[in-house]
Parts: sequence; structure tokens; C-alpha cells
Amino acid sequence: MPTIRIPAPLRGITDNKEEVILSGANLEQVLTKLCDAYPGLLERILDQQGEIRRFVNIFVNDEDVRFLQERQTPLNESDVISILPASAGG
Repeated sequence: MPTIRIPAPLRGITDNKEEVILSGANLEQVLTKLCDAYPGLLERILDQQGEIRRFVNIFVNDEDVRFLQERQTPLNESDVISILPASAGG
């Protein structure tokens, strides 16, 4: 099953888990299961239209899903999904 890497700013929502393993044929299925399992995560990752927020980057095996098939990106059992919210600072 694909592994989802949870960034530090979102771990408070995932009971401080650094990784979560969930099944799914594509990214959308895995994100739906992830957000169902951890209330409060959905609005941090997806906008009201269900699209990945502008300031959130999601990678499957180091490939930005925006250059793949976005939420429809197919997944394999060994895939690693990384969620990276943008950070600002100076």
C-alpha cells in the first residue's frame, strides 16, 4: 500500500504520525481516505472545489503530481506520497 509522508505542520492532525499507509488505486482515493481518517486535514490540502490547494505540493516518488495526472495519478503498492505545504519566511 502507498505510504503518505506527513509534514511536521500537519502532524498535529494525524496524531503525530510521520507516515500513514493507506490503499488506493490513485491519489484521489488515498487522499480521500486520509482526510476521512483525520478530520481537519481536508481543508489544509484541498480547496472547496476539491482541487489541491495552490500552496500545497504533492509528490509521488519525487514527481510533482501537477506534472503527472494530478488527483488521478495512478499509484502502486510501493509508491511514496509526500505532502509539502509551502512555507514563508524571511
